[in-house]
Amino acid sequence: MTSHIPAHDGAPEFPARSYEFTPYIDCKNWIAGQWRDAASGGALEVMNPRHGKKMGSVVLSGIEDVNAAVQAAKSAFPGWKSTPVKERAQVLFRLKQLMERDLEELAWLLSHENGKVYGQAKGSVLKGIECVEMGTALQNMIAGGRLEVSRGVTCRVVYEPLGVCAGITPFNFPSMVPLWMLPQALLGGNTFVLKPSEQVPYSAMKLALLLREAGLPDGVLNLVNGARPAVEGIVGHPEIAAVGFVGSTRVARIVYAEGSKQGKRMLCLGGAKNHLVVVPDADLEMSSRDIVASAFGCSGQRCMAAAVMIAVGDVQRIIDKMVEVANDMVLGQEMGCIINAESVERITRYIDEAEKMGAKVIVDGRNANVEGADGFWVGPTIIDQVTPDMPAACEEIFGPVLTIVHVDTLDEAIALENKSPYGNAASIFTSSGGVAEYATSRFQAGMTGVNIGVPVPREPFSFAGWNDSKFGHGDMTGMDGFRFWTRPKKVTGKWAPQTDQNWMS
Repeated sequence: MTSHIPAHDGAPEFPARSYEFTPYIDCKNWIAGQWRDAASGGALEVMNPRHGKKMGSVVLSGIEDVNAAVQAAKSAFPGWKSTPVKERAQVLFRLKQLMERDLEELAWLLSHENGKVYGQAKGSVLKGIECVEMGTALQNMIAGGRLEVSRGVTCRVVYEPLGVCAGITPFNFPSMVPLWMLPQALLGGNTFVLKPSEQVPYSAMKLALLLREAGLPDGVLNLVNGARPAVEGIVGHPEIAAVGFVGSTRVARIVYAEGSKQGKRMLCLGGAKNHLVVVPDADLEMSSRDIVASAFGCSGQRCMAAAVMIAVGDVQRIIDKMVEVANDMVLGQEMGCIINAESVERITRYIDEAEKMGAKVIVDGRNANVEGADGFWVGPTIIDQVTPDMPAACEEIFGPVLTIVHVDTLDEAIALENKSPYGNAASIFTSSGGVAEYATSRFQAGMTGVNIGVPVPREPFSFAGWNDSKFGHGDMTGMDGFRFWTRPKKVTGKWAPQTDQNWMS
């Protein structure tokens, strides 16, 4: 059963249950439980990238709007902080049920605003639900922590909220990435200002309404839509205590530096150039299909996508099978579109450049199209005979492009992976446990895999890379995420005099 949001909330049910183009409403800011226009009156078109048509518009906010959201969050903070943690958790339990109830609507809405095919859109919503489920479990993970440290003297730990916190999230997972942050931050007693990508504002809009329906008090979560001025307003706001960011490395570095300079707690996840190392004893069917799925799932627009395959020795049989699998993919059904025309141009430029430098395009996704969908498309692309110095081999493309670099030894492959400035993910494809252990213990990446094309850790294991893929300390999800949004307070006490004494007494 789908949700029927009351009309006065300004967000009717999204009716589409197919890829047929469906216009939707205009998206405003959500502040203190009300929809508000931006102070500037500015707005931006929200495009359905599959069709290249306008779904609606979204307001473009500035510092005035950020300040209004912060003040709403600040006003709501004392009441939310004083709410017992088990009652906060009940809001998350209800949110999980509501998201499951509205799964079809949420998945199709995400597909239309982001361009994912339905199955991958639904999968990303389900992963968001899993993050909410993890949030409900935190109440038990933080329980206890009390110890008699000396005769009659006890110590315990309590986790205090930071206050008003904020998150800045990208276009590629508009439902999941906000839920990397919100369950931990809200369960910890914080209030929150969320700025979703201006290209995909609808999933966050629905999330705000579902949280209200779940019982979250007005002002605890606020949405500020917009582009760079909204980001700058959040990072520079003196009353925001902590900021989580997910996006490109270039912007993550800037956001981290600016926020840290002001003494904020910052955790900023950046880009990636993930390497999959394939050795001759790798299983043919599993390796070829998993590598193709990793490179081209979500149109390569995910930080965990395979970007470089390092072929160790003779693995031509696997490459041949990958070409076969990639050529059999049905664009528009098994793989979605690209987010906008500028991204299509950028991705195509990398392919053109690699070809001019001597690489061989063995699966060509340039000039791809889907009948009845005049949007933004690049098909699966595999580039062989790439050298490590080519831009396609070392720069983040963020599209459905897999480059293949050939080396003679496993040590060369590991050295090549470790040379990358990024450190998000790396995998080894092999039938040997010894080879797998040798490689994973030497990869310089925060998330590693064995015969896994997308080594995403599932809850409760936390998500984050190393090196230029992350700026800040700790991980974004799991218990690490909860620690980021809170600070531990140690309470030491004694209630009765003791007959004997030591240095602690």
